Amino acid sequence: MSAPYAKLPAWVDYGLIPLINLAVAFIVAGLVVLLVGENPFRAAAILVEGAFGRGQGIAFTLYYATTFIFSGLSVAVAFHCGLFNIGGEGQGYIAGLGIAIACLALDSILPWWALFPIAIAAAALFGALWALIPAWLQAKRGSHIVITTIMFNFIAASVMVYMLVDVIKPPGSMAPQTRLFLEGAQLPRLNWLIEMFGLGRIRSAPFNISFILALAMAWLVWLLIWRTRLGYEMRTYGFSPKAARYAGISETRIIIVAMMISGALAGMMALNPTMGDQHNVALDFVSGAGFVGIAVALMGRSHPVGIILAALLFGMLYQGGAELSFEMPNISRDMIVIIQGLVILFAGALEHMFRPAIQTLFASFSPRSVGMTEGKGA
Repeated sequence: MSAPYAKLPAWVDYGLIPLINLAVAFIVAGLVVLLVGENPFRAAAILVEGAFGRGQGIAFTLYYATTFIFSGLSVAVAFHCGLFNIGGEGQGYIAGLGIAIACLALDSILPWWALFPIAIAAAALFGALWALIPAWLQAKRGSHIVITTIMFNFIAASVMVYMLVDVIKPPGSMAPQTRLFLEGAQLPRLNWLIEMFGLGRIRSAPFNISFILALAMAWLVWLLIWRTRLGYEMRTYGFSPKAARYAGISETRIIIVAMMISGALAGMMALNPTMGDQHNVALDFVSGAGFVGIAVALMGRSHPVGIILAALLFGMLYQGGAELSFEMPNISRDMIVIIQGLVILFAGALEHMFRPAIQTLFASFSPRSVGMTEGKGA
């Protein structure tokens, strides 16, 4: 009898199963839309049209996807090491403080192309340092990484409230945010790339150069995980800590290094909203992107290519969902959150729901495809 989690062909594991999960999520979401008295097919058309039908929608979709690529990569790096970094929200939040320090100090001196690398380094450093403490507690004291990272999300929120209200808020301002960054700390937009394809003039979308940085980080994560000794050690520890210890891999070192890389990637997601859109650091600018990254990593099977595709899907849900709530008043923003939650449920928490049946089907038609050998005569 076949085991329910035996190896399947890569195209099934990384392509077919996620597509089935996604289809079921949208079918259930369609039933929810039907219950509120709207046509689910028209709702789906509006969702897709709002995200990809015009240049403005595409630019916003890519803007949201940029942040989700960073947060998904952050979660994926920790996953490969057998760690569940649920603290991306706090790491991105604290990274905003590093970005604020760099931009407020240098935006009147340096052009954007000189300040951007400094801001990247500051965001990565502050995110990595905020992940270092839970990593050290896990490696040295045995504290569970899920508990410590989620607690550090709340600590980060409190730290940022104090900093934005009492320390770096401009004198005379009532809003809990920094002053607006000058031109030297404002990232150039990439809307012209979309306009080149004749999709219409884009008026205000904040799609910016941090998208290119996100793609570069995805490539670097692929190199790290599958083409370096460190990546091999991380995957070995994630697969079997006992085997890693037997092979001489330092448990303390690998946990701390993996978590700091994860925290650095989470920190870099703060560049997109702060330097690319708002041009300041304001309260709650992360807006849940750290938690969305968990779903993106799960749906993308912790592979950079899958993460980019999953980030585009969630970018579509955010942008298309805004259009949907406008065109169909019965579908509120809360309903859009329900649809996003269904995608997360089926693509993440219930990702193995259909695997046993699919594996049984493949075993009956092609036993070799699931690692079985066909029996020969009795």
